[in-house]
Amino acid sequence: MDTGIAGRRALVCGASTGLGFACAKALAAEGVHVTLVSRSEDKLRWAAAQLSAHAPAGIDWKAVDLSEATNRRTLIESCPETDILVTNGGGPPALPFAGLDAVKWHNALEQNFLSAVDLIQGLLPGMVERRFGRIVNITSVSVKTPIVNLELSTASRMALTGYVASVSRQVAQFNVAINNLLPGTIMTDRVKELGAVADRMIQDVPAGRAGTPEEFGAACAFLCSEAASFIVGQNLCIDGGLARSTL
Repeated sequence: MDTGIAGRRALVCGASTGLGFACAKALAAEGVHVTLVSRSEDKLRWAAAQLSAHAPAGIDWKAVDLSEATNRRTLIESCPETDILVTNGGGPPALPFAGLDAVKWHNALEQNFLSAVDLIQGLLPGMVERRFGRIVNITSVSVKTPIVNLELSTASRMALTGYVASVSRQVAQFNVAINNLLPGTIMTDRVKELGAVADRMIQDVPAGRAGTPEEFGAACAFLCSEAASFIVGQNLCIDGGLARSTL
């Protein structure tokens, strides 16, 4: 399938490892120029080296801590021609609800809600003006199937889900499509490190296995394609049937 996005410019957050890296890899293979964003320069160099041989339109990277609002503004100003944005906050940690103080809530909202909102708000005007934009937010299957001790993650990502539900419908007329990808158990390096815990997680997946980063990246690339222009404000689970919700 020709995705029709060769030559476009993408900004992919949390792209040095895991799901962000998988999305960057899939977009690069489609001929998209990809800017990798993460906090670690060493990991970004490694990721760029891995992708460069399979990225005909080129790869670059920016080491940015997106939990700081000033850093987000600087990143937006440095990438004004972005056609495709993939937000990916990662975390926050799993904790019992009794230990969730105001500082932890603030950090979770900065990491998983406000960082994405700032990037979307900053890059949307250019997308609207150029009459093309694709935004994919990596959230979590916990938005549909709440998981014990993931209150920080679930609540902050549900806030982003609500924001997207409204804004996506306001900009769809300009050929800008905003959607969310909800990963379940995907066999990233982080999941592999969980060992027996990961095995128990996989037992709950109706498909009988964990997903692969390549499957997740392919879903992201499709939502960023020309063909996905009529998909607006949706929450697509990549979870092997884990989420039980029918909504």
